[in-house]
Amino acid sequence: MDKKEFQKEMLEKSDKIGIVLNEKQLNQFYEYMNLLLDWNEKINLTAITEPEEIILKHFIDSLTIAKYIKKGESLVDVGTGAGFPGIPLKIYREDISIMLLDSLNKRINFLNDVIERLDLKDITTIHSRVEEFGKNKKYREKFDIATSRAVANLATLSEYMLPLIKIGGKSICMKGPEISKEIENSKRAIKILGGRVEKIDEFELASTNNKRNIITILKIEKTPEKYPRKPGMPAKEPIK
Repeated sequence: MDKKEFQKEMLEKSDKIGIVLNEKQLNQFYEYMNLLLDWNEKINLTAITEPEEIILKHFIDSLTIAKYIKKGESLVDVGTGAGFPGIPLKIYREDISIMLLDSLNKRINFLNDVIERLDLKDITTIHSRVEEFGKNKKYREKFDIATSRAVANLATLSEYMLPLIKIGGKSICMKGPEISKEIENSKRAIKILGGRVEKIDEFELASTNNKRNIITILKIEKTPEKYPRKPGMPAKEPIK
């Protein structure tokens, strides 16, 4: 896909979610896509390789949570993978500070290359297991927002994310369709970890039939020191 086609597609899709992109941002997204495809030939970053699908399912999908983030807030992107939603958010929102967290160093190398090539500011990468990151006093309960896309079930995800958020901060969980049972099964875990489900927004992604849910969890109390448990435990034995 050439740059003109790409820009046309990005503008059409972003308009459908109420986002206006300038030329600099469009150029950054185009370069990001090309870096993603180049690196994907060396390391496994994404199964989505068609430009139209990258635009919709990676870039536009990531930007759907921009409206939940206030000016100047700090955000940690848990299990960011190839940088979603963190890097699209940073391209669009220069006012927020972002930390990209991932457990695989190869992905961190890719993310650092993207940050450098796109000349992004106030965005950093951390190579760590989230369970260990959440125990680190330097980062524990220090962020306004934690977010994650397609990383784990909601109970497990809450154990990853809620320990990272300040009281009054939020966990923004990006999910697909059919989440009612998952929410029901996570209620006790969310309460134990100091959170409360604030709202659930269901929508179709940019006027397609790709159904999405965004679950916002408000941090109302400190997370008990025992959480997160040691690496592997939140996924193996979610709080019930």
